[in-house]
Formats: sequence, structure tokens, C-alpha cells
Amino acid sequence: MRFRFENNLLDGDLRELTCSGAAVPLQPQVFDLLLYLVAQRTRVVSKDDLISQIWSHRIISDSALNSRINAARKALGDDGASQRLIKTIPRKGFRFVGEVREELAVAPASAEPVAALPRAQTDRPAIAVLAFENMSGDPAQDYFGDGISEDILTALSKQRWFLVIARNSSFTYKGRAVHIRQIAQELGVRYIVEGSVRKADNRVRITAQLNDATTGSHLWAERYDRELVDVFAVQDEITNAIAAAIEPQIHAAESFRAHRKPPASLDAWDLLMRALSHYWRVTRRDHETARTLLERAVEIDPNYGQALSVLAANHMFGVHLGWTELAVVAPAAEAAALAAVRCDHEDAWAHAALGSVCFSTRRLADALSEFEQALALNPNFSLAQSYYALALSYAGRPKESFEAAQRAMRLSPRDPSLAIYHGIAGYARFTERRYGEAIALAREAIRHRGDLTGAYRVLAVSAGMTGDGVLAEMALSELRRTQPGISLHWIATQLPWANEADREHYMEGFRRAGLR
Repeated sequence: MRFRFENNLLDGDLRELTCSGAAVPLQPQVFDLLLYLVAQRTRVVSKDDLISQIWSHRIISDSALNSRINAARKALGDDGASQRLIKTIPRKGFRFVGEVREELAVAPASAEPVAALPRAQTDRPAIAVLAFENMSGDPAQDYFGDGISEDILTALSKQRWFLVIARNSSFTYKGRAVHIRQIAQELGVRYIVEGSVRKADNRVRITAQLNDATTGSHLWAERYDRELVDVFAVQDEITNAIAAAIEPQIHAAESFRAHRKPPASLDAWDLLMRALSHYWRVTRRDHETARTLLERAVEIDPNYGQALSVLAANHMFGVHLGWTELAVVAPAAEAAALAAVRCDHEDAWAHAALGSVCFSTRRLADALSEFEQALALNPNFSLAQSYYALALSYAGRPKESFEAAQRAMRLSPRDPSLAIYHGIAGYARFTERRYGEAIALAREAIRHRGDLTGAYRVLAVSAGMTGDGVLAEMALSELRRTQPGISLHWIATQLPWANEADREHYMEGFRRAGLR
């Protein structure tokens, strides 16, 4: 169905709003909101209706809802004062009050099938999760191992970076002694997850390992010992831990594989994997290298959602660390993030990338909403948890920020971005005036990664506030090494605080540390 009103055409199938024939850019959630209001124009739509239909019953703040309503109005040339098309009904909700004509979308007249646009070939990996072996000696306990396997399979499917073989195929090997290379050949996969479950009394031991079937090597293995106070809670905890650990291990293996290929043979997937290996290193040189590789991947495949997502996130990471100017990269970053969401509205990375753009461009309510959407799509996405934590701190919610950073650490204790998670937790503690904890967390971040600009910032301001001149001088010296352009002016103008008091607190820490 398409809806015409004034000079606008809202097309639900194409997910497109045009005004006098020109496309109007809309964030996906704003489009969903506008489409719902127009479709339900005969009644007042309550906040509860919107939370149910647009946010899938997730708790959101009034500011997040209002920012989406305002964005929809702005796209239509409306505003909160005139409310020409979208009217606020006090204490009731919202209603679309424009005059609308409905049209059925007409299919092309030709009976010839329309060929899909060719997609660039990428050597993306596939993964199979085998049924975990029951080592308890009691066949009645098979359900527990099967449940763990199925939950891991479901969690990996949410990550959307690789093809996950369906349960009905991977579980056919249950109880059979088949070599993993044969399984890999028959299922067409590169990686296999297998494991075992042993229950005794009120305890359970679960082992899991990730295998590269092409080489027969073990890429990762872990053992989990738990008390079975709550069977389902244990199952969920271990599933989340395994799923969060597997993705970075596959990225590392795929990056190693890509680096062994001659440059002329690299496809878009190989370029993306190479770019990720540089992205995780968080240095200025690696930031530039990642950008170049990602731009090459997008040239090969302009509709490659994951490459577009990482490109947008890489741009914004450079802005936050002072390596690039916001005004220079923000338009390209936002275009890439919006294109990624259009490619796959259910990809958590795409929403995290769009959230990072909103964060750096001072749209904190939108940023929080996008990060929440990313986590709703993939609760095991540790990087989105850390972005969410950072946005919460700048929004003036440091306690929630610290908790989100802690969740990121628990989800992925071997994550290549673990130093960043510690740095964000440290900044949350600084915002709460808990300077000793902030210093300890910043030092832990630096222990993991010695060139982390954000950690030196936290260390400098915390030392400044505690009066530790020696530590402040050292931190400021290292910060100038990693971010030569750091200044009070840069801090005042480039970082997106919601509260002036938080900005002044941060700047006072730098003044006391000796920054001018």
C-alpha cells in the first residue's frame, strides 16, 4: 500500500518517502513510526501502541519517543508548533491528521521475471553447531545438551556475519562417529562448534570448542562449571558466553586467511576481514588502513551492509579519538550507516553504526535508541554494549553506563576491544566522582592497549581531580602522543555531553592536570 498526502508519497513496500518526486532520507525507526501513524490515522495512537509496534515492548524514555516524532515531523516539513500533519493529543498520544489517498502498489506490467542485481561474490564462511554430547550416562539428560546447542545456533544466527547451518542438518550427526572434515564437506562449512555436557547431582560441566574444519585445528575452547540452581539461567549464561566468544575468533581466523591471499585475489569479504583486524587495534595508522580497505570493499559491492556498517563506525571512532574532523566525515558516515540499515534492517551492526553517528553528531536520544535496537537484535553484541555505555555516560546516566560496560566485559572477556570497555567504565566512574576507581580502570585499559587515547584522557582528568601531579603529567604526556591536537577547545566543542555540568567537570579535570 502507498499513501499520498500533500506533495508526499509514502511507500511501505519500497520503504521510501518522497516529496515532489525527491527521496527524503529517514532513519528506519522514524520511517516505521510515520508509516504506523499514517496507517492508523483514523484513531489516536497511544504511547503504549508505539512502544508495542515500533519498539517491540522495550522500555524507552519520553525524550527518545519525542525525538522520533520530531524527526518524522521534520521530514514532512511539519513541526511541534504548527502540528499540521502529526498532532499531539495531550495525555492521549498522537494522530496523523493530514488528508490521505491510498493506492495499491502496481507490479510491473511485463510478465518476464526481473533478474536480481548481481551481488559481488564473497567467500564468507559457514558454521555448523553440532549437538552437544551427553556425557552423563543418562539418556534422559540429552535435552540439556540439545538445548545448549540450539541456543548457541540461534545466538550465532543473530550475528549475521556468516551462514549458520540449520539444526535439522547439523543434528543428523548426533550419536555418530564422523570426522569433522567429512561433516564440513557434507554441510559445506568451514567452522564447526562441538561440545559436551556432564551433569552430576546439582552441578554441570560444559565444554565447547570451535574447530577450523579445513585444517583440523582448534581455534578456541572453554570449560564452564556451574551449579544448577536454575537450569534455564545456567543455559542462558553459558550460551551467551559461547556465542560472544566465537564471533571474534572467526574474525581473527578469517583475517589470517585473508592476509595469506595475494592482493589481486581479495574479494569484499577478505577486505572486510583485513579491515576489522586493523579496526580492533585502535591506532591512527590502523584507522586509516581500515578506512581504505572498507572503501575498496564497498566499491566491489555497494550493497555490502557489513562493510558499510564498519566504515561508518570507523569514521566515528576516528572523530571520538581526535584523529579526524567531524564535519569532514559525518555526511559520509551517516550515508554509509543508513545504507547498511537499508541493506539489512535486522543487522545489529548496522544499528550500532547508525547509533555511533548519532552519538558524535550530538543526537544522544537517537543514539541510545539505535544502540538499544542493536542489542534487541543481538543481546550478545559486546561492542554495541560498550557504545551504549559510552552514550549513557554522556547522557548523564553514569551508573547505567558502568553497568553496561561491565556487561560488555562479561560477554566477551577475550574481546579485542576489552581495553575500550575498561576505559568506558573508567569514564563512568569519573563522572560519578569515584576517581580512584576511574584511575584503576584506566590503568587496566592501558595495560591491555598502550596507545588508547580515551584511557589516557580518563587517567589525566582523574589524576587532575585527585591532585596527583606526577600521574597527571605522565597521562597528559601520553595523551599528547596519541592525540597531538588535544586542547581544551577541542574538548569543549567535539564531545557530545547532554549536561553542561558534566562538560565542565571533565574540563576542570584537564585544567588541573595542566592542559591548556
